Amino acid sequence: MSASSLNTPVVLPGSLQTNRRLSQWLAFHPDGRVTVRTGKVDLGQGISTVLAQMAAEELDLAVTRIRMERASTVQGPNEGMTAGSMSVQDSGSALRQACAEARAIYLDLAALQRGLTPGQRAELRVIDGEFVNSADERIGSYWTLADDALLNIEASGIAKPKSVADHTLTGQTVARLDMPGKVLGQADFIHDMVLPGQLYGRVAHPPSPGAVLLEVALEAINALPDVVTTVRDGSFIGVIAKTDYAAVQALKKLAAAARWDEPATLPDMRDVPAFLRAQPVDTTLAGEKKSVTPGPSLTASEASRTAVGAQSFKASYARPFLAHASIGPSCALARCEANASGEITGVEVWTHSQGIYNLRPDLALVLGLPAAQIAIQHVPGAGCYGHNGADDAACDAVLLARAVPGRPVQLQWTREDELTCAPFGAAMSVDLQAVVDADGCISDWQHDVWSNGHSMRPGRSSTPVLHAAALLATPFPRQVAINMPLANGGGAERNALPSYDLAQWRTHCHRALTMPLRTSSLRSLGAHCNVFAVESFLDEMAEQLGVDPLAFRLRHLSDERSRAVLNAAAEMADWTNRHAGERREGSGMGIAFARYKNTGAYCAVVAAVHAEAEVRVEQLWIAADVGLVVNPDGVRNQIEGGAIQTVSWVLKEAVQFDRTRVTSRSWEDYPILRFSEVPKVDVQLVSRPGDKSLGAGEATHGPVAAAIANAVADALGLRMRQMPLSADALLQAALADPR
Repeated sequence: MSASSLNTPVVLPGSLQTNRRLSQWLAFHPDGRVTVRTGKVDLGQGISTVLAQMAAEELDLAVTRIRMERASTVQGPNEGMTAGSMSVQDSGSALRQACAEARAIYLDLAALQRGLTPGQRAELRVIDGEFVNSADERIGSYWTLADDALLNIEASGIAKPKSVADHTLTGQTVARLDMPGKVLGQADFIHDMVLPGQLYGRVAHPPSPGAVLLEVALEAINALPDVVTTVRDGSFIGVIAKTDYAAVQALKKLAAAARWDEPATLPDMRDVPAFLRAQPVDTTLAGEKKSVTPGPSLTASEASRTAVGAQSFKASYARPFLAHASIGPSCALARCEANASGEITGVEVWTHSQGIYNLRPDLALVLGLPAAQIAIQHVPGAGCYGHNGADDAACDAVLLARAVPGRPVQLQWTREDELTCAPFGAAMSVDLQAVVDADGCISDWQHDVWSNGHSMRPGRSSTPVLHAAALLATPFPRQVAINMPLANGGGAERNALPSYDLAQWRTHCHRALTMPLRTSSLRSLGAHCNVFAVESFLDEMAEQLGVDPLAFRLRHLSDERSRAVLNAAAEMADWTNRHAGERREGSGMGIAFARYKNTGAYCAVVAAVHAEAEVRVEQLWIAADVGLVVNPDGVRNQIEGGAIQTVSWVLKEAVQFDRTRVTSRSWEDYPILRFSEVPKVDVQLVSRPGDKSLGAGEATHGPVAAAIANAVADALGLRMRQMPLSADALLQAALADPR
């Protein structure tokens, strides 16, 4: 063995690879508790419960002994973003290994102190933290040996996590650790935090994306009762008050006092697909598969299109800009410390950001401070489905807090801020072309997607991307959203590469280089529209070919796991008998499938709808394969939540705007699904205990969207290719139908 190979660190699982010190992950305490740290944040998806369950499994403890510590830049592993349905895969696998190593270290120490032989050491068991020998004698415990120094070492990779056969907690439903506080109305959320000496801030955001502040009279605002001060830095203006009520009242007057220059920078909302196609773009070949060229005179594509009996198909699909639309608007707290000269020397931030480590360098750039002087603590907020306003609110809070050093400032966004200023999910337009040969198999496939980029997260550029950064007197240039590499899941092209067995295919992504509305990550990114397009297109082809949609899909699927979820969903919904007997007018069923990111969870959906003046989704049958299931109830919650959110996107949601402003500023302008409209959702988990765990949070968004559209086509004979499938869109489609 060479010297270089001896010095090469062993490859460790998940986030442990870049956070190798065991003490970053856990600590034992004499009181019988274990602190577990993670860089992943709980956004309501219940990840803290699942990770506690995984840690308890490896340590042989009751879950109630685990104390999950919220992510912080002060201590704990840096696991980047909590995104992409990767927490169980990245953090869970790392935590399993870290706990397996900690267990081995403590058992070795107990054996050493008792002078046990290697054979006796191998017989030791752990029963809820107590070390027991083959004679059922207690020889020690985590608690009696608790010593932080024991874990202040790097993971070796030598200890191995338990085999699936030895699991006792994995696969069992464990009650959510965060639910008692929420159910009992305890102050669990960032909006509830009150620190000593706390002040309250509000920011008057620009009324339109291109607005520039011309003037604002601050004297009258400063004279209002309980107002501490106002802040202006270029086009950034805000107010700080002693009470929340005073801040709200002052904000109204501040907004009224500001005069803005508002150029018309937005496209025609009625034809966003045409706008996207007319922009300068960065075109990339996302992927392709070539078949054997049949001859020197014809390309494979030309040959497939001219073959005897071949049929060609073509269609376009689209979705609008989408808002995150969290019911609880973004919030943050910040406190700045200053020296005698008034220079900021340290910053503390409390935020519900998805990526506290990514947020820190952007804040450092805005403030002109070393990142090491900024400490960020995660605190739960409202549901978060990607890059919403949390990071921007944190920046707003810091910009206000530096005006009152030593005093914490709570910054709360308004509903209007949340619906107009937070990054949006990018509008998309997808073109599909295919050729089906005489045997009824797809011989050629082309997928082209036009979209703004789907990522403008903090911490990934030398220029801060926070909303306020471009508003300052010395502004940072506005950035254009990018797409992450496909190796990291992609962006606009996510799930644009076929999951099916196709003879040849090509996928191009055309990223728009102009960005009238700020776009970034929204749950499932491009997968939502790409799967909507692909699975709708497959149904259209199946209909014209006179083939059952399920059979057409199975014809092009050799992967056993893909076939299994499709067959399971079809069986749940009694798919083969869907047209048996008398059909209720306006009722229909549709089916769709995708493997999220082509590497994640497998998901198949059957939707039942009833469509008259508007579409109502009555029931969803969902079969999902997420590999090894840690907490079945948690997985079902994730799948159901994603499915219900998708119903809202598909039927109702679209950002509204004129040529100057975003006009969807309230729930009246941006409606979301009501509780009375939530469909029945049946979920079946296809168990794969021998396979690694896969994330569940975003697997449903594409298949649910397509299944609904396919069900509407089945019910009404109308193919709707652009979301949302609203009442107005349904009427327009009916009027345009030539039949």
